Order: sequence, then structure tokens, then C-alpha cells
Amino acid sequence: MDTPPKAIAGVSTFLDDRLGAGSFLKRNLRKMFPDHWSFLLGEIALYSFVILLLTGTFLTFWFKPTMGEVMYNGGYEPLKGVMMSEAYASALHISFDVRGGLLIRQIHHWAALLFVAGMVVHMLRVFFTGAYRKPRELNWLIGILLLSLALLEGLTGYSLPDDLLSGAGLRITQGVILSIPLIGTYIQFFLFGGEYPGEDIISRFFTLHILLIPGILLALITAHMILMWVQKHTQMPGKGRTEKNVVGAPFYPAFMAKAGAYFLFTFGVLALLGTFAQINPIWLFGPYTPADISAGSQPDWYMGFLEGSLRLMPAWEINLFGTSGGTVPLSVLIPALVPLGLIMTGLALYPFLEQWVTGDRREHHVADRPRNNPHRTSIGISAMTFYGVLWLLGANDEISANFHIGLYETTMFGRVAVFLGPAIAYFVTYRICLGLQRKDAEIVSHGVESGVIKRMPNGEYIEVHTPPADDILAHMRGKKEIPVIESAADREGIPPKGARSLIGRLRAKMSKAYGTDRVPLEEEHGEEHVAVGAGERKEVH
Repeated sequence: MDTPPKAIAGVSTFLDDRLGAGSFLKRNLRKMFPDHWSFLLGEIALYSFVILLLTGTFLTFWFKPTMGEVMYNGGYEPLKGVMMSEAYASALHISFDVRGGLLIRQIHHWAALLFVAGMVVHMLRVFFTGAYRKPRELNWLIGILLLSLALLEGLTGYSLPDDLLSGAGLRITQGVILSIPLIGTYIQFFLFGGEYPGEDIISRFFTLHILLIPGILLALITAHMILMWVQKHTQMPGKGRTEKNVVGAPFYPAFMAKAGAYFLFTFGVLALLGTFAQINPIWLFGPYTPADISAGSQPDWYMGFLEGSLRLMPAWEINLFGTSGGTVPLSVLIPALVPLGLIMTGLALYPFLEQWVTGDRREHHVADRPRNNPHRTSIGISAMTFYGVLWLLGANDEISANFHIGLYETTMFGRVAVFLGPAIAYFVTYRICLGLQRKDAEIVSHGVESGVIKRMPNGEYIEVHTPPADDILAHMRGKKEIPVIESAADREGIPPKGARSLIGRLRAKMSKAYGTDRVPLEEEHGEEHVAVGAGERKEVH
């Protein structure tokens, strides 16, 4: 057997003697990772964040985060001689005069959109499969904080070029800050360095964007990965998979090879988008001046739901203490705080509310199929519908103009749909989940259609059913009953201690509604199949 070179062996022995690196690597390089396509969704966000750091570092070499006015004399002819901020002039310089600058700028912007999108779909996967349950509640909260910071990071980066589009978005941000009672004015003066637009907002956003928020994101992502590593990954139900094992491939070499290829694939897609799909052409918008506005301006997709809530909200306000008091513009304050607050607060509390309702304090390492917890899935789809209606109506002017629908009618439709849509989505999703459960129960009980038609001695024609494949059957049999809190009274008519108070009775009713299995897996469907020959079955009609 070949021995390693002395230089490598010496360094390895030195590190192993002092750090115990050998045993650490030996133990962790063989860590098993489950193999399921949905587990790659979180990696999209991780790799996009790495690309953001790399491209952002490149851009900081040339970007000047100041609002001092200069006359543009760069390579873009239509704007030569126009007065603009140094921030906007440097963004144009990166786009037209720095070799590869426009490509890197566009990759950075596309990576930002993909970063947030990756986090959202990863969080949806975790929610719908119940992967947030014990012992992963802390990691779920870290994920919500990461998403919140990613939205703030996107807002600060969106505003840095100081073009007319980003300036219009910044004006909305300033209006939201001013709507906060008592402290809104102070926050605005502190952030902008005086009256709007001030002279400090770009430099302060730049510090937040490249230093503070990325540092916090990096620390939280590290904590997120360490917790995932320690707690082990969840896995989808299947053959040989239990709460006490992990079925998959080892970290080295299988997962490392897959992760490396997936990173290159993600980078390649972003490079293609940055090359062929134009995004944020700031030279077409011109420099920002408070007196100018732009028609049809839209924020990036992840902020679209806030834009929609602002457009749908009626013009309500409250005058405190009569005419001598302050005015609270509910038409700005509610859209800015309530939708995002509802979604983020609901996400943060859901693992603990579900645990309270079901009384389930067990550890869960095998994920649920979304259909097997219909109430959770319906709640998630309702929240997505709520978000989707607000996001869609953020472009109510574009919808009205392009589809020739009155703007007033479009707005009224949105005001109704934002409440009615989630309710309809809940009902439809719940019925779909039950239907899918019945289909699973039928396959487990009767098998699958083989396509083989047989004629019986009595002249009857039947289709032979065959048992499903073992892995498919194990996947379906992975369904677990949702726990329900005991609420039945004993022989003397006395209910359990936890179900005697008003809250206890409410909890028991919610638990029964949430956890009752309306489609048991072994449910019978009509007459039983009878054998036809060796290993074959027929349906008796």
C-alpha cells in the first residue's frame, strides 16, 4: 500500500495531534445525507448567497456611496452633461466603463432574486412536510430571521444606485417610516440625515448592505448549518426509513460531488441570466430627483406584496386628540406592517401552536407528505393565496392598462379577493388532500391497475390489480396518525384536568378537528378483491 508523501503526512500528523482533526474528519465525512430532490431547494439559497458575496465584493471596488452631485462624463452618451449623484454616476461607470462590470452587476441582481426565492421555497418545503417540529424549532426560527433579513438586504441594495426607480421605492419607504406614530419623524431624520431626501441615506444603506446585514446573515447561516448537521437531516418516508436512522449517501464523496456540481449549475444559470436577460437598466430610468415620478414602476418580486397592500388599502386615517393632535395614516401603516407581520408572526408561532393543539412532544426525523396533514397544508396554501393576491394587485395599474379593465374595478376585486381567496383556497386544498389520501388508501388496499383484462369462466371481464412496488408502498405507509389530546370524560363524567377550563375545552376541540384521521390507510372500498389464479386478484362488482 502506498504511503502519503512525507510533507503531507507530517502536516497531517501535526494538526491531528493538536486539534484532533483526524477523528473529527473520519466521523463527519461519513455522515449520511438523505437523497430527495426537495432537499436541494435550500442549497439554491446557500449557493446564491455565496455568489452574492463574490459579485458584491467586485462591485464595491468601483461603487461610490455618496450623494454629492457631479456632472456625468462617462461612456453612456444620452446622459452626458447631466447632473447626478456620485452613487448613480459610479453605477453607470460600472455598467459601461468597467470591463465585465455590467455582467457582474446583473449576476448580482439575479442572484439576489434567486436567494430570496430559494429561501421562500425551502421554507415552504419545511413547512408543508412538518420538518420544523421538535427538535428543529430553533432552526425554524433562525430561518424566519434569515428571510426577514434577506428582505431588508434586498431593500437596501435596491436603493443604492440612486436612479429614478429605486428613488421612487425609497420615497415609499420614507412614507411608511413617517406613518409610525410618535417615533416616525425621529427615525426618518436619523436615517436620511435631515429632511427627505437628505444627504446620508445612500452611505448608511451602503454600510447596512455590505457590512452589517451580510455579517448577521453569515453568522445565522453558519448557525443554521451547524444545527442541521448536529440534529441530522429529515428524510421522506420510505423503505427502511425510521425515526432513528438516515437512509442516503455519505457526505464524502457522494454528497460533496453532488453539492459541487449543483453549485456550478446554479452559478451557470445565473451567469446565463446575467448575460442574456437584462435586469434593472438604470441608464433608462435616469437620476433620481424628488420632483420626478415614473409610471409603471414596480419593486422586485419579493416586495410586490407590500406594494399591493398599499394600493388596496382604503384611505383611512385617525386624528388623535382632535384637530390639535397628530394624524395616524392607517392607509400606509396597516399595509406596511400588518401583512408582513401576520405572515412572519404566524410562521414563527406555528410550530409551538401545533404542538400545543396536538400535545405532540415527540422528536420527528421523518417528514410528512403534505396530503397527510390536510389542515396544515390548507393553512399554508391560504397564506400563499393571501400573499399572491397582494403581489398580483401590486401591478393593478399594469393589469388595468393591458387588459382594459377599470382601475377601480381591479382594486375592488383585490379588496374582496384578499379575504375570500384564502378561504376558498383552504376549502379546495383540504378536499384535494382528502382525495389524495383516499387514492393512497385504495392503492394500499387494492393494488394498482395492471392494464391486463381477463375473462372469467362466467363470462365476466375484470382488470387484474397488482401490488404496488415496495418503495412506493413504504412511502404511502409512512403516514402517521396526528396525535389528539384526550378529552373524553371518565366513568364518573369528569373530563380530564386539561379539558375543564374554557381554554382547555377549546384546545380539545381544536385538537380533535386538527388530528382526526378521516381517511385511515386501511380503509375498505366496496367489496374485497378475490384471488384469480396464482397471485392475482379481481374486483367483484
